[in-house]
Amino acid sequence: MRLLERMSDLLRWEQKDPSFILPWKQDSFPVFSESSPLYHTRKRPEPLTLEEESDLQLANKRLFELCQKCVQANIPLLVDAEHTQVQPAIDYFTYSSAIMHNKEENPIVFGTIQTYLKDAKERLLLATNAADKLGIPMGFKLVRGAYMSMERKVASSLGYASPIHNTVHDTHKCFNDCSNFMLEKISNGPGGVVLATHNVESGKLAAAKAHELGFGKVNHKLEFAQLYGMSEALSFGLSNAGFQVSKYMPFGPVETVMPYLLRRAEENRGMLAASGFDRQLMRQELGRRLKAAIF
Repeated sequence: MRLLERMSDLLRWEQKDPSFILPWKQDSFPVFSESSPLYHTRKRPEPLTLEEESDLQLANKRLFELCQKCVQANIPLLVDAEHTQVQPAIDYFTYSSAIMHNKEENPIVFGTIQTYLKDAKERLLLATNAADKLGIPMGFKLVRGAYMSMERKVASSLGYASPIHNTVHDTHKCFNDCSNFMLEKISNGPGGVVLATHNVESGKLAAAKAHELGFGKVNHKLEFAQLYGMSEALSFGLSNAGFQVSKYMPFGPVETVMPYLLRRAEENRGMLAASGFDRQLMRQELGRRLKAAIF
């Protein structure tokens, strides 16, 4: 995490001062827009130390090997998103890897756009435009976001407005706008999108848009995703409508997995509402089956 913080600081300073040279930087797509928060980096950062450069080389080597395995198996690699303090470095790794490995019409490396951020649509447009110019098929996973409280606290402590949309309705609109943009884009060319949402309305809107654009059954360019055990009604509904649906199953040490799940319980209340809807549907179905068995 420390390396991601240091690289993000250096990338932010380069955005402020284009004459600032980063000798380790490879070809990438833009990771900032005009409205992206740069306040985390208050002063000119020191260059990477020799130890940090060694860690960066090791990270590049591991990521390259992972991408190569995914290419050989033809399995997409979805790089998740974090808070804005380290996201620039994550985007940099993702986009530089995409340039090297996304060669065919269907991308291998997918980036993640958190649509609760005010700059989400701008960054998505900048990245896709840069990919188009280089002839690189790009894939994106769209999510709402999971660091609302943290982002607001950091911005406030530094005297800045929150980078998060002011209302949940603005976040919903941004997610749906980004979804429509990506669906239209991949319907006419290369690329792919994973719509990771527990919001029933967003699922319905995206499904209707996909049908309008003529997406066929289980189109490899489009995938929906929900957490395992959450929004089951949405998952089954989308699957029954002919769409490819994945269920995410977090795994790992308890100290790593629990904070991940708690963030979603705290900051994605729509997911909890969807779970309540699932329970309601299950109760109705149990009642229907009991009545059928009795009569």
